[in-house]
Amino acid sequence: MRKKVTVVGSGFVGSTTAQRIVDMELADVVITDILEGAPAGKALDMMESAPITRTDSHATGISTNTGDYSATAGSDIVVITAGLPRKPGMSRDDLLKTNYGIVSSVVEQIVKHSPNCIIIVVSNPLDAMAQAAFKVSGFPKQRVLGMAGVLDSARMSAFVAMECKVSVENVHSFVLGGHGDDMVPLPRYSTVAGIPLPDLLPKERIDSIVDRTRKGGAEIVNLLKTGSAYYAPSAAVVEMVESILKDKKKILPCAVYLDGEYGIKGLFVGVPVKLGAKGAEEIIQIKLSAEENASLQKSAASVKELVTVLGL
Repeated sequence: MRKKVTVVGSGFVGSTTAQRIVDMELADVVITDILEGAPAGKALDMMESAPITRTDSHATGISTNTGDYSATAGSDIVVITAGLPRKPGMSRDDLLKTNYGIVSSVVEQIVKHSPNCIIIVVSNPLDAMAQAAFKVSGFPKQRVLGMAGVLDSARMSAFVAMECKVSVENVHSFVLGGHGDDMVPLPRYSTVAGIPLPDLLPKERIDSIVDRTRKGGAEIVNLLKTGSAYYAPSAAVVEMVESILKDKKKILPCAVYLDGEYGIKGLFVGVPVKLGAKGAEEIIQIKLSAEENASLQKSAASVKELVTVLGL
């Protein structure tokens, strides 16, 4: 019997995530949305591509505008991409509270229908929404994760590969901290064919890559004009999904609940995590320099500001 993944939200990130999971034959997928017709149409389109892509995974799309999540029952993983983008005139706190309401209502249904699942939060502001999902679900901390570090690290790796003119397969980058301007790229732990980045590039080039990584999402938004990234975010989600479903135990940077690790307590912050069938099976603590640690603490403080606004 195939595994089951529910993707909440049929927008670009959600639908592309679902497509990748189906194409890779990782699981059967249920796509949900409050919109009528959109999730069913996208799921049917995926099913009609299956004879070409040679996948027997099934995609189903349902509208949840009536509050009926029964089709998602028994999911192994639930990916939450639902949420509103910031609109003109909307304050950061307004967006935060609006998306908190959306994520909270979704999580209540998830707990009801898939009490043993692992939740991966993609909705923004990501770290705060992961904290909300953790509180509302009542799940063990191992089973609530935020997707950000995989995406931010991939962006850094892409820029390093472009700069060094090497295969992306040679590049491994590490970005920790919250998903925002205070994220913490770690050049010292980033390598090209095992060679530390500082041994390959001058400081000014590394600083440029770090800055572009921090602004990676905004750069794409500015180019698209009417949307945000979805190819890389969906690929990042699927790498996490695959590691969990196949119990690969990959070490990936994910937003997880810290209970004293890295000197941070009671917050979701991006750190290296061993991802397996049980979720976040181990938090890997690496040695940080004083400067790196200060940056991570600053990033955690930014997350705490958002969490405080929500009263979590």
